[in-house]
Amino acid sequence: MAKHYKTIVISDVHLGTRGSKAKELVKFLKKNSCDNLFLNGDIIDGWQLKKSGVWKKKHTRFFMRIMKMMEKHQTKVFYLRGNHDDFLDQVLPLKIGNFEIAKDYFYHSHGKRYYIIHGDIFDSITTQWTWLAKLGDIGYTFLLWLNHHYNRRRRKKGLPYYSLSQVIKARVKSAVSFIDDFEQHLVSIARHHNCNGIICGHIHQPANKMIEDIHYLNSGDWVESLTALAEDENGKWQLITYCEELMEEEEVEKKGNKEWENLLQNSEEEENTTMSSEVLPLSVHEMIKLTDKFE
Repeated sequence: MAKHYKTIVISDVHLGTRGSKAKELVKFLKKNSCDNLFLNGDIIDGWQLKKSGVWKKKHTRFFMRIMKMMEKHQTKVFYLRGNHDDFLDQVLPLKIGNFEIAKDYFYHSHGKRYYIIHGDIFDSITTQWTWLAKLGDIGYTFLLWLNHHYNRRRRKKGLPYYSLSQVIKARVKSAVSFIDDFEQHLVSIARHHNCNGIICGHIHQPANKMIEDIHYLNSGDWVESLTALAEDENGKWQLITYCEELMEEEEVEKKGNKEWENLLQNSEEEENTTMSSEVLPLSVHEMIKLTDKFE
């Protein structure tokens, strides 16, 4: 069922890499429209495209879908620079009609002020390296490769998507420690800008929670988590997981199919009953008596 939101935030799509779930994201945006769409960094992975990345048709379809939303729903699109699409530094700030490219954005809604930024600013603030650096880029690539093949086996068994890489990260103490530090630093940035909340991405760790007096929101990614943030017309934010949304739709579809089957079955039973009463209007005793007369 199609839904319309006031605002949707997505980040870390990493178009140009094999791990990008562009196809799933396009399906998500077909079912979920909005007035404001924030592409909060690392949408295009310029780093990988310079090395061994591959640009596929499904990556182009993502931008075609964005253009369709702008045309059909007059959606305002804000593309905020991330670290993997830092090539945008050459053109930002840029605004053409309902499309805007910027480094960050102050979003006001229902009396609240949110600071929207990709989050790589933390990399220059802290002296620590992320868990990615500790495991190494090769280790992270291997995690994504493992995640891909693990879920391919699950699909063959008819099982839903499961982020194995997210589970592994959650059990690495250095990763958990980094995520906590990241959140605390961004909350401090929100306070510095006199904001009620901060909306970010970067660490591929979706979240929607209060950290003391600051509303911390992280849109996750479309490589592992397949998540997005959505704000309804009343200003309420929610974290949407594509797989959970898909499963809910499948359940509704199954329920609808079951109801339809029951309706058809009841209709056939009523029809058979009607036909029986028309063809055999006499009781069995009356039919025997009638047969005796012919004999």
